[in-house]
Parts: sequence; structure tokens; C-alpha cells
Amino acid sequence: MRTIVLTAAAAAFLIIIMPESSAHAQGDPQAQMKAQVQAAFEAAHKTATVGPAKIPLLDQGTLTITPGEVFIPATEANQIMAALGNQTSPARFGLIMPKGDDLRWMVDVDWVNDGYVRDGDAKDWQPDAMLQDLKDGTEHGNVERQARGIPPLDVTGWVEQPAYDNRAHRLVWSLALRDRGAPANEPQTINYNTYALGRDGYFSLDLITGSDTIAADKGIAKDLLASLNYAPGKRYEDFTSSTDKVAEYGLGALIGVVAVKKLGLIGMLGLFLVKVWKLAAVAIAAGAAAVRRFLRKGGGDQAAA
Repeated sequence: MRTIVLTAAAAAFLIIIMPESSAHAQGDPQAQMKAQVQAAFEAAHKTATVGPAKIPLLDQGTLTITPGEVFIPATEANQIMAALGNQTSPARFGLIMPKGDDLRWMVDVDWVNDGYVRDGDAKDWQPDAMLQDLKDGTEHGNVERQARGIPPLDVTGWVEQPAYDNRAHRLVWSLALRDRGAPANEPQTINYNTYALGRDGYFSLDLITGSDTIAADKGIAKDLLASLNYAPGKRYEDFTSSTDKVAEYGLGALIGVVAVKKLGLIGMLGLFLVKVWKLAAVAIAAGAAAVRRFLRKGGGDQAAA
């Protein structure tokens, strides 16, 4: 959960709510944002890889995407984030989104080379205590969010309690979050977090979706996680204690300290992300050319077909 993620649907929505007349009426910043969003998706359209494909993960291994998925590399992924007013990240390896108009999810792929993350603390996890720590950390972060005009967040429980596979060295967990004061039946943003540990660090695959579709969409994240394979020599079990770098934190930090630092970013997104899923078809029909071409063609070589 290192960053906020707005999808192509959000980009398209931003474009249609900022028609030329409105942009000029309200000043240059909106017109500039519209141009940046279009340029970011034009760039992604040219460099994206359309599935089925194996995505090389530096010298670490590969990740497989399906025929219904598109991979956007780091530079263009960060351009999309910046165009939408979100944070870029040096750790971001890329973004995965569905090909076509059904834009209810996106996966943010990060590579963190902090070293070998020891997993011995997993056997001592107490989910109730971890949840309370996350609530306390989020409440502390609410002070900053409110100072920036961002609605405070409430952690309402686990979507999925932390589960670690000590043979595959994979971690999965997800929190239920709600904007404070939001109606109880209002869909909320869900970050469904998966991690694949390796010898030199870990890849995180952060699925962003809505609370009303997470039951179906979490299978996408799990399939992507299962398709990530480290190369021989880079696997978790290839660790050599006498020579290799060891991370300054254990596995629990990926749910505790590290997670709390990222939760504040989710709050900047709030209900907007969930609502734009529903507006995707309208946005595409409204003539957002760059986004429409990206979604319909899928990016990459298909654009030239």
C-alpha cells in the first residue's frame, strides 16, 4: 500500500468533468491537468504490454499476466500517478489494469530491495492486537489528514486476516477502511495486499478495488501472486547469511509500521475511486480519446495492429 491508485476510469472521469469550456472558465490548472492525463495515457498506450505475457522483474524473476490484463512500466505508471495528483514512487515497478471497459480494479506492483525479510515472527502473530495497532496508527495519521483537508479514516476490521505461507514465502492481508461519517452502505476503497519474499527483498502487489467487488476481485491478486516466480539464486531459500543483506525489520512490519505509513495515502482517494468505477462507461463514451484508445486497444503493439 505504498501509493494511492487512481485508474484509467478515474482519468477518463477527470477528463469529462473538465470539458474545454469549463477548464477555460475555471482557469488554466484544470486545462493543464486534462492535458497531463491525456499525455500520460498516450505514453502508457505506447509502452504497455498486453497479456498473455511474462513480465521480466529486473534480474529477480518473472510475473505472468493474462489475456485480459495490461502491464504499464514504471516510468509511465508514475506519469499517470503524477498527472492525477498522486505520489510517484521510486519503488513502483509498474501497474496492471484490466483490458477493456470493466475498470473496477488496478494492481500497483512495487519492488523493495531492503534485503532478506526474516519471517520468524509470523508464528507469534496475534491478529486482534495487530488490528488494534493499525487502528491506533491510523488515528495518529488522521491528525495530518485533517490538517490537509482530507477526511479521517476509520479501520473497521479485517477484510482478510494476515496469512503467511512459510513454504511459498507469500503474505496476504487486507483491511476494511471507511471515510469517517460515510454512510454504512456506501462502498469503500479496499487495498488487498500481497507480497512475495525473495533473497534480496520483496515484491508487493497491491490490488485496489471496492468493498462491493472485493470478494470476486481478490482472486485476481492471488492469481498474479501465484504467477510471480523468482529466478534461481534469487529465491527466498537461496539466502546466504554470511554474505546477504538482511532487512532492518521482520515480516510483521509489512502489516504494522510499514502499513501504517501508507494508510494515510488511501484516505486521499476516499469514495472518489469507488464511484468512478461506475462512471467508466460514460467517461469512455464521452470522447476521452487517449484513455479510450488505451482501454479498447490494450496498449503496446496492439495499437499498431
